[in-house]
Amino acid sequence: MLIKTVRNFTPQWGTDCFLAENATLIGDLVMGDQCSVWYQAVIRGDVNSIRIGNRVNIQDGVVIHATYEKTKTIIGNDVSIGHNAIVHGCTLKDRVLVGMGSIIMDNCIIESNSIIAAGSVVTQNTHVPEGTIFAGIPAKKIKDIDPKLQKDEIERIAKNYLMYSSWFKKNQN
Repeated sequence: MLIKTVRNFTPQWGTDCFLAENATLIGDLVMGDQCSVWYQAVIRGDVNSIRIGNRVNIQDGVVIHATYEKTKTIIGNDVSIGHNAIVHGCTLKDRVLVGMGSIIMDNCIIESNSIIAAGSVVTQNTHVPEGTIFAGIPAKKIKDIDPKLQKDEIERIAKNYLMYSSWFKKNQN
């Protein structure tokens, strides 16, 4: 994996994390415990800070970045960020599911227990209320999440990625 210090900031992460061999972690990044950063994911804290909570899975090909002197990226606990998503200068609260190929732009706030559907584009300054699903280009609310869907999708995927990463951690040197 590529770990790079930029502007005197070196990435930091907690205990029991899986970091794929070709993941890239740069600069002002602080990540919690039991996180996983999968193949070809890039977390680039060169222009502003990136803070990531516990039990976050950042799947293959994800890019997490921010905007110089404007927007930080803050990600809560138990968040799943699907393959090839872009998370840029925004806030994702706890228990958020970001679908594959989604883009979340600067100054967005995605409240807890929410889903961004695969392929969606959440445009700058969008506020996603707690317990909703947003989809489309630009992303709009399509419905509220019932508690069963929250448990079946958001929690299930987060827990599955803890299991998946355990398979890989056994073989890490």
